[in-house]
Amino acid sequence: MTQLKRNFLDIADLTSVTLREILNAAARMKKEMRLGLHERHSRTLAHRTLAMIFEQPSTRTRISFDVAMNQLGGYALLLPRDQLQLERGESIQDTARVISRFTDCLLLRTGDSAHLALLASHASVPVINGLTNFSHPCQVMADVMTFEEYSGPVAGRTVAWVGDGNNMVHSWLHASARLGFSIRIATPVAYQPDAQVVDWARREGANVLICNSAEEAVTGVDCVMTDTWVSMSDKDVGQRRAAFEGYCVNQSLMALAATNAIFMHCLPAYRGEEVDNTVIDGPQSVVFDEAENRLHVQKAILSWCILGDF
Repeated sequence: MTQLKRNFLDIADLTSVTLREILNAAARMKKEMRLGLHERHSRTLAHRTLAMIFEQPSTRTRISFDVAMNQLGGYALLLPRDQLQLERGESIQDTARVISRFTDCLLLRTGDSAHLALLASHASVPVINGLTNFSHPCQVMADVMTFEEYSGPVAGRTVAWVGDGNNMVHSWLHASARLGFSIRIATPVAYQPDAQVVDWARREGANVLICNSAEEAVTGVDCVMTDTWVSMSDKDVGQRRAAFEGYCVNQSLMALAATNAIFMHCLPAYRGEEVDNTVIDGPQSVVFDEAENRLHVQKAILSWCILGDF
């Protein structure tokens, strides 16, 4: 019998049960590593290969997946787009079919989500979304893991997003619907998240507030999040910086959140723009634990995609 291919493309595609299994596995793997017991997973993906196609720069995604495969006993093969025949016009479809013959899993980091959809539909091995302009599910899984380390179960809690209604927000909306927490999103009118994603989240039972006031969004919440105002594909730099004045997460804004609220940022951060040094380097910031948790979540995602087990 042919095994069902398990892609990790968007949080919305997976059930709450599967997402919880991945998060629990990631937390367990992290704990075992801290206890020196990580050798028990050192052969989990022995003789397995992950092909990583990068069409955009990366620090955390590239390193975490590479190290994750290594720690699980497998191998990660880095494939920059400009070193593939894709750069000379070979189709994504043919590229997917060929790489599937050599490897056990494919990761794509790209701008256009249509590229990811094409790759996934023509690959015969699992495909992982390493980032698109539409979503960033691996990052948000690590964010949820970090939240739960500091603040307990995310279900029933409230998180706030301040700034650009970008790909991160879309994945947070997906997670809100699947994992049962409320989300408040404060953005300028011209930079709100995709209305279809907001509508989907609400239909799926999420409690979503979209507003223009950063103060309204963060008041009393358990977590405050932000991201750079200018993403890799954005060209309207000056216009964006003008629009986001007043959306910087500073000490006075954080003071409106719950007393024990945490601050998260997916990084890279542009200090003095979307966040002040006093916040990102302050006692409520968990951004470097958040970055580390990419490693543990990636190990769980890889194990689920390739083996269906942990």
